[in-house]
Order: sequence, then structure tokens, then C-alpha cells
Amino acid sequence: MATPTDTDPRTTLRGGLPDRYLTPDDIAEMFEVPLETVYQWRKKRTGPSGFRIGKHLRYDPADVRAYVDQRKHAETAAA
Repeated sequence: MATPTDTDPRTTLRGGLPDRYLTPDDIAEMFEVPLETVYQWRKKRTGPSGFRIGKHLRYDPADVRAYVDQRKHAETAAA
């Protein structure tokens, strides 16, 4: 039986990110950048990978976490 002190395994898997697909607005807010920057990252293929559902752009939280980890690793290696 789960107790209130048990942690949600999804929190561990997602690294604290929401358990839903993220919108470009979510990404802009998360990284504190203008929405246009998120679209430029997509166009230049430099930001987290996204995918389309019809005309809507979405991001998998696991892919966003991998992108952040990759950036942190690259910065650490460069230092």
C-alpha cells in the first residue's frame, strides 16, 4: 500500500518535469527565453527535439531532460 511519503516514480523518470507533452510556450517559460527563440531552435535543429501532432508542436519531457543533460555535459567538458 502506498503511503503519502512514497515518491511518484514518474517524478524520478521525468526528472521533475510534467508528465505530459510540453508546448512551445512551456519550453519558452522553462528556459526563460522568448517564444520566437524556441521556434528558431527548432528551425536550426539546435534545441530540444520536438514533434508535430497535426499542426501542433509538442516536446517529450524525456527529450527535454536529455537535451539539458547534454548541454550540461558539453559545458562541463569545455571547461
